[in-house]
Amino acid sequence: MARGEVTEKDDAALFTEVLGRATEALEHGGVPFALFGSVASNLYGRPCSSGDIDLLVAPRDADRALETLAAAGFSTEQTDPTWIYKATWDGVLVDVIFKVKAGVYLDDEMLSRVQEREYRGQRVRLVAPEDAVVIEAVSDEDQSRDHWFAALAILAAVDLDWDYLERRARYGARRVLSLLLYAESNDYVVPERTVRRLFDAIYPGESG
Repeated sequence: MARGEVTEKDDAALFTEVLGRATEALEHGGVPFALFGSVASNLYGRPCSSGDIDLLVAPRDADRALETLAAAGFSTEQTDPTWIYKATWDGVLVDVIFKVKAGVYLDDEMLSRVQEREYRGQRVRLVAPEDAVVIEAVSDEDQSRDHWFAALAILAAVDLDWDYLERRARYGARRVLSLLLYAESNDYVVPERTVRRLFDAIYPGESG
């Protein structure tokens, strides 16, 4: 191997190391957070390339989270004060996100549903799978196709709390309903009551 060449294994090891540094810093700093994005997708149903580390924090904790990462040795920047800050360590990017599309953020309800899993030997805190589905459904970046396939993988792999998903869908009911209808068209098992309730919430008085 030529000097300076980095293998896929090296990338994975570095990603995992930086993930551990970031989450440990926030935990020791007392900053509530949860992971979503590629790490949640990998653990809930769809193996994919790791990409960036996506950390979700409450808007009130955004500045404190960035300061905590800076104190831990990360390079940081207040990228866009309306929704995202960034931190880096040895070329690995950590997105500190405090408002997702459609106004989704780490509120008390989402925080109460955070799950702990193991990722490559690291203990991690993830948004609940239902919240991951909603976040993927409302995302509309250039990679929107990947977001939807990640959501579909979670629908297929996890026994969801559909009542909770319905409540969280208030942030993007049309998007979530569209996702569930698409899932049904591809023979995914989706409760009919969930589809009907979302439809009724969007179009009251038009069903039946």
